[in-house]
Amino acid sequence: MITNIILIAKALHVVGFVSWFAGLFYLGRVLVNHADTENIEPVAGDGPEAVRNRLKKEILHEEYSATAARVYRIIVNPAMMITSVAGLTMIVFNPSYLQSGTPGWLYVKLTFVGLMVVYQLYTKKKLMLPMAANARPWSDWQLRLWNEVPTFFLISIPFLAIFGKMGSLNYLYLAIGVALFCFMIWRGAVGYRKRRVE
Repeated sequence: MITNIILIAKALHVVGFVSWFAGLFYLGRVLVNHADTENIEPVAGDGPEAVRNRLKKEILHEEYSATAARVYRIIVNPAMMITSVAGLTMIVFNPSYLQSGTPGWLYVKLTFVGLMVVYQLYTKKKLMLPMAANARPWSDWQLRLWNEVPTFFLISIPFLAIFGKMGSLNYLYLAIGVALFCFMIWRGAVGYRKRRVE
């Protein structure tokens, strides 16, 4: 019975975190597109192109604001809750997770999950809601970089879970590998930005 509960919780945990990451990446992309509407020009004057661009910006603002709210409410938040409840269920029904494997791996993983929750809440409060109110707290470039933050967690957490539980996790190698991967993501973003400017 307990084994079945743990297996069901584990399956839901996987479904939850896959959905959570998908939602976070999609939400970030929506915010980037929303910020990118600032680049629609010209909007000054009464000419047909300016009138069309003002209307286009207004429609896109409403659409991106509504899409971000739906993604957060329907995908991101429920997926975070499923991931958290399923993960905690596994720990409650099998407390040996706390002692097994590489010392401290689960505490580090839980810390990273907590930081993901902070990322999610910050994105909503400081970016999504102000943008829905027609503010532009960050540029589209800053939002592109912010949208890559979940990549750090996407790389770190599975390696922590798999190698940590097996007892073969080396924190130094993990840190070096994740840092190199994040550097490559940053370099890719900088290269993409340069190509767009040219």
